[in-house]
Amino acid sequence: MQAGIWELRRSGGVRYEILSKDKTKAMKTVETLNEGLKREYRVTITAKDIDARVDDEVKSIAPTVRMPGFRPGKVPPNLIRKMHGPALSADALNKAIDAGVRDLMAKEKLRPALQPAVTLADDYETGKDADITVTLEVLPDIETPSIEGLKLERLTVPADDAAVMAKIEEFAAQMKRFEEAPKTKKAAEGDQVIIDFAGSVDGVAFDGGTGEDMAVEIGSGQLIPGFEDQLVGTKVGDEKVLKVAFPDDYPVENLKGKPAEFAVTVKELKVPAASKIDDEFAKSLGLESLDKLKELMKDQVEQELNGLTRTYMKRKLLDQLAASHDFDVPPTMVEAEFNQIWQQLEHEVSHEDDPEAAKAELENDRDDYRAIAVRRVRLGLLLSEIGQAHGVQVSQQEMQRLVMQAAQQYRPEDRQRFVEYVQQDALAAAQLRAPLYEDKVVDFLFEKAEISDREVTREEIEAAIEADDDGHVHGPGCGHDHDHDDKPAKKAAAKKPAAKKDVAKEEAKAEDAPAKTAPAKKAAAPKVEAEEKPAAEKKAPAKKAAAKK
Repeated sequence: MQAGIWELRRSGGVRYEILSKDKTKAMKTVETLNEGLKREYRVTITAKDIDARVDDEVKSIAPTVRMPGFRPGKVPPNLIRKMHGPALSADALNKAIDAGVRDLMAKEKLRPALQPAVTLADDYETGKDADITVTLEVLPDIETPSIEGLKLERLTVPADDAAVMAKIEEFAAQMKRFEEAPKTKKAAEGDQVIIDFAGSVDGVAFDGGTGEDMAVEIGSGQLIPGFEDQLVGTKVGDEKVLKVAFPDDYPVENLKGKPAEFAVTVKELKVPAASKIDDEFAKSLGLESLDKLKELMKDQVEQELNGLTRTYMKRKLLDQLAASHDFDVPPTMVEAEFNQIWQQLEHEVSHEDDPEAAKAELENDRDDYRAIAVRRVRLGLLLSEIGQAHGVQVSQQEMQRLVMQAAQQYRPEDRQRFVEYVQQDALAAAQLRAPLYEDKVVDFLFEKAEISDREVTREEIEAAIEADDDGHVHGPGCGHDHDHDDKPAKKAAAKKPAAKKDVAKEEAKAEDAPAKTAPAKKAAAPKVEAEEKPAAEKKAPAKKAAAKK
């Protein structure tokens, strides 16, 4: 064996020595736990190994070190060590730990479920051997799943004229227009009033509590409870003081639960205008005619219906896989998945009419949701195993496209940093490629399955998907090369929690709306137009250290 290539030599019991031909770089490993999928190792990295890495660091930075009395690049190594010793030692230790963990994973043929936890002994001193503890859970050994005998029913819905017109009418309703009301008209629910307002708590104005020309649709529920209701019956020119109370969960700390008054002046009153669906309506959208609008809407309806068809088929496919496979899954993966489900559900119930009652009902179903998390993780591992066994891959070109698409969610100045982060972090890259990888595995299985077709109505396929939600919830699995696109918002009908809103839709709606001032349910803030806010004001993740202590 060539010098520098690692040898593995058993040294009694569970003790191992991983040695190179250079005996100064010995690494001793002791397995201290092997229970189910849990593993723990104590790894000793020699002081000589760390010191050798310090030498490498010295050589690496020597050409750039400047010191009075020496030409650039000619500073003696011992002086460089003296100047930068602590930093060099810390960096060398990090690299030694990182290399030690990688060697451990390779030699023990470990497949970690999540990032291993690495802990440096508290009594470590510079210049001495370093003892680290590596704790992890490994992926289970899964027998390659059989894909023979899969049978699926494909429910299809035609995108007929009625469906297209229904979509256009829905779109027109969302584009509600208002027109000036008669001067004597009094505001009613559904009307829009344009107001100036000035808010105060205990007679003192607060930041963000003043605004002008704010449009309020009465009954929309956009503002804090009681605000819109008190505008009913007002007319243009009216001045009125509205007495309300900020909710207990209001996001501004000094306003939570506080009674407040808003001095309001009604400047305009508008009533909903009927939207006639004709050529003029289409032209108001920048299209040539109603026929062109129908053509565009038909494409959209077909995409939606195809999505429903795929969702139903995918659920039935996953049900078949889940029914025929049962194996232990890593608890940490289950816990991560459960936490994701639980956080989303808690977000839902916080918006119920009685959040405390909804939360109490949700708590009763905690064990059921944990079982759902187990199912998700198991299905994710199965899909990953199938994909690997049958050569399903995401190409480099596809991955680059995914990265560039994801980078658009960040601020322009952070996009390149995000790209570099994904390129350097294998876990981040795996999470990014997961949805596409899963789609490819699912498509592969569709090709292998025996499929029968049945035409149904939209109501029927939606009911079928809803029924499938009862007791079967799929979603993002464990962060490996798989994912599921269903949401954890539904459970068995008998145990359904009070939360019933579609979280994704509610959040999207909130992001699309302009930020309101004080009367809004959101934090008090200056008014900002929607188009001024980027689609996603994210910051790129910071680079991680080579090793954690």
